[in-house]
Amino acid sequence: MTASPGGSVGARAVLREEFELPLTRRAAFRLFTARGEELWVPGWVPSFFVGDPDDLEVGTVWQTRDDRDRLTTWIVLDCEPGRGVRYARVAERWTAGTVTVELDDVEGGTRVRVGYDLTATTTDAAADLARFADGYAAYIAEWRSAILDHLASGGAMPDPV
Repeated sequence: MTASPGGSVGARAVLREEFELPLTRRAAFRLFTARGEELWVPGWVPSFFVGDPDDLEVGTVWQTRDDRDRLTTWIVLDCEPGRGVRYARVAERWTAGTVTVELDDVEGGTRVRVGYDLTATTTDAAADLARFADGYAAYIAEWRSAILDHLASGGAMPDPV
């Protein structure tokens, strides 16, 4: 985590972790889209602004609410189906930044690299962001566990891209 210059209220965290899944890259990719995360992230309910959008199309916008009822707006910035996606995310009165998910083939499955680059927008958010950064490795490990639990339970899988 880096401190903000000039006494501003925010702080920035650039975080990276990776894990492997026993899925093809194309199958795994869909789990990291707005609709795909609904399958394995408790409480994840994306709300789109247009009828039936393609959640992989650059420029697509949706919102979610977290467990603290914070509204977060997401925008698809870049997408290479089956390879990677980058989102802008702005959580009101908390953080703004990007989330990147990149996938590579490895023996027996897929390596998933997840990067968060977030800037806190308030003093309180800076303290929350520091806690998030400290627990980031465990947070991403929970992603893997949740996905594996979903797969083990015979949960639905989105169509590969």
